[in-house]
Amino acid sequence: MKQAIVFLFILTLSSCEYFNVKKTSSEAILDEELKTFNWNDVDEYPSFSNCDTSNSKDERKLCFQITLTNHITNFLKKEVIIVSQDINDTLLLDFQVSRAGHLSLMKTSIDSLTVHEIPNIEALLSESLKDLPKIFPAIKRGQQVTSQFQLPLIISVN
Repeated sequence: MKQAIVFLFILTLSSCEYFNVKKTSSEAILDEELKTFNWNDVDEYPSFSNCDTSNSKDERKLCFQITLTNHITNFLKKEVIIVSQDINDTLLLDFQVSRAGHLSLMKTSIDSLTVHEIPNIEALLSESLKDLPKIFPAIKRGQQVTSQFQLPLIISVN
């Protein structure tokens, strides 16, 4: 009887899948990790040095957007823009911040009346980005990454 119990116990242990160890490669682990990655969200948004005092992620994002908007608006206020019709338009500007912290204007969505009245509006917008303060790129899992965002800019010329 004891021999039968010992035999069944050994048979149970040897047939159990619990003791088999699966070998996984680093590529398999990386592939699995990349599948769970949310590529549309970053751990830290791009920022300027004056935004470092903000505590939360959303506050830093808002600070970055306000600083950029103010910089572009102040540049445009210094320019002499003469129009024949009043312009009240919201420009949608698509930006990209590279891993190195370079800001690029990728695409603009501007009303045809605004383009007609201010034909060099895109050149002015691009020029306004030249003397920006240093930008710190977005961070994802401790690595600097390229990020894209859209910024609305209200333009009013009378």
